[in-house]
Amino acid sequence: MKKRTFTLAATALVAALGLAGCAQANQPAAKVVDATANSTIQLAAPSTAMAVTSTSFSNGKSFNKDQVFSGWGCTGNNVSPELSWSHVPAGTKSFAVTMFDPDAPTGSGWWHWMVINIPANVTSLPAGAGAKNSTTLPTGAIQITNNFGYKGFGGACPPANAKPHHYEITVYALNVPKIDVPANAIPPLVGYYMHSHIIGEAQLIAPTSMR
Repeated sequence: MKKRTFTLAATALVAALGLAGCAQANQPAAKVVDATANSTIQLAAPSTAMAVTSTSFSNGKSFNKDQVFSGWGCTGNNVSPELSWSHVPAGTKSFAVTMFDPDAPTGSGWWHWMVINIPANVTSLPAGAGAKNSTTLPTGAIQITNNFGYKGFGGACPPANAKPHHYEITVYALNVPKIDVPANAIPPLVGYYMHSHIIGEAQLIAPTSMR
């Protein structure tokens, strides 16, 4: 009799634990109790991904004439787009902004724009900030020589009648306040120095063609 009583009690205990486990599985985890330390550890909420938006063009849509290069057979206004970013990661100490064309017929893409050392308290750039000798870039920010050969924004200029080139504008959050590079540095070199300091990024893509 005692053996049977023990078996029934054990079965009831297993069932109770199973039900408790199912009930717990259906509830969102909110906290963990550390019984040994007699304390409650609050779980962090899921982080929100860094985001970038623009009033100059729409993500996934072609650039406007303002963002098209003036020269090399292209007849745009060569104005860098307005950019605003949010949900910046903790620990961000500066930002960098790039525009790159991975579809350029060069074998290594084409760098249209690169700005580094944007202070951490800046979360937007106005349209036109990428002009040569810009006066609207934040203090301390510098532009890197693009593949057109000058420091500033070089707009989209895919070959006529080519398939759309997917121009990538990326904002990077960095964990250092400054990237020290030579005055004549080119984007791949700057990218090499930046790579290990990137803690967040957000991107817009503008598939653009010239007809």
